[in-house]
Amino acid sequence: MASSTTFDPFSRPFTLLLRDGTPFNITIPELDEFILYSVQISINYAAQLGACLLFLVVLLLLTKPDKRRSPIFVINAVALTLNFLRTLLQCLYYTGPFNEVYAYFAVDYSRVSPSDYANQVAITILTLVLLVCVQVSLLLQVRVVCITVPKVYRHLILAFSIVLAGLAIGFRLAFCIRNAKSILSLEPLSPLRWLASATNITTSISICWFCAAFVIKLGFALDQRKKLGVGSFGPMQIIFIMGCQTLIIPAIFSIIQYSVDLPSMDSNVLTLVTIFLPLSSLWASASLDYRRKSSKQPKLHENLLDSNGTASTGPLINEKLLIGPLSPSETATSRSSQSNPPSPNNIRDQGMHVDLEAQHMASPDLRRNGT
Repeated sequence: MASSTTFDPFSRPFTLLLRDGTPFNITIPELDEFILYSVQISINYAAQLGACLLFLVVLLLLTKPDKRRSPIFVINAVALTLNFLRTLLQCLYYTGPFNEVYAYFAVDYSRVSPSDYANQVAITILTLVLLVCVQVSLLLQVRVVCITVPKVYRHLILAFSIVLAGLAIGFRLAFCIRNAKSILSLEPLSPLRWLASATNITTSISICWFCAAFVIKLGFALDQRKKLGVGSFGPMQIIFIMGCQTLIIPAIFSIIQYSVDLPSMDSNVLTLVTIFLPLSSLWASASLDYRRKSSKQPKLHENLLDSNGTASTGPLINEKLLIGPLSPSETATSRSSQSNPPSPNNIRDQGMHVDLEAQHMASPDLRRNGT
C-alpha cells in the first residue's frame, strides 16, 4: 500500500537509446510539454497564415485596377505574400523531421534532409525582407502625411524615422545571419537570446514611432477640420482609427511576450502590421467611394418643392424650375415631359518570449527555456 501511494504514473520516466546505444531518460511531463508547445505554436502560425492568405485575396479583389500600380499597393501585397510564405514554412517546421520526438530529445537530426535545412534558413531571410517592406511602407505613409508640416520639422521627422528603420533592419539582419549559421551547424540558440530580444525591441519601437507620428499628425488635422465645421466621419477618421490600432495592438503583443508563457507571441507583430496597413487603405477607399456616390445621387425634393417646402406649380424645363409664363410651344414641351417623368439618371449625372524565426531546437533545454 505504501508503494502504491508514492507511485505517480503521470510523472514516471522512461528510457530511450541514443544511436550508439547509450540510454537516456525522459519523463512524461517533459513529453507533454513538448507536445503542448508544438500544438500551441502551430496554432499561432496557422492562424497567421490563414489571415494573410484571406486578406491577400481580399486586397487583390477589392483594389481598383488604377490603384494597383501604386507603390503602397505593391509593397503591401508583397508583404502579405512574404508573411504567408514565412508562416507556411514555420508550420512545415513543426510538422517536419526537425520536430519529431526522438530527434528533439536525442538531438539527432541525421534524418533531416537538406531541403528542410533550406526551408528554415529561408524563414530567417523572409522575415528580414518582410521587415524591410513594412518599414518602407510605414516610411512612405508618414512622408505623405507630413507633407504639410514645415520643411525643417518634416526633414527631422523623416531623418529620425530612417534612423529607427535602419536600426530595426540592422538588428534583424545580424540576427538573420547568426540564426542561419546556428541552423546549419546545429548550434544552440541560447547565446543569441540577447540579439533576438534587441531585434524585437527595435522593431516594436520603430513601428510605434511611425504610427505615433502618423496618428498625431492626423489627429491635429481632424481637430482643425472640426473647428472648421467639417466633422463628418470619413476617410481621415478611418485612417486615424487604423493608425491607433496599428500603434496599440502590435505593441501589446510585443510587450506581453515577456510576461505570458505562450510561444512566439511577438511573431504576431509583423503579421498584424502587414494586415492593418492595407486594411486601412481599403476601408478609407470604400468610405470615399460611398461619399462620392452619395453626393451624386439625385435630390428630387429640390426639384419638386419650392423654397417654402410646398409643391411647386411651375413645370421642369431642362432640369430647372421656371416661374414666368410659357409660350405655347414651351407648354407643349413641358406637358410631354411631364407625361414621362425623368429618371434619376437623367436628372443628374451619376457621378520576448523570444521570437526565434526559423528557430532550430538544437537541445531540449533551449526549448524549455522559452525559445
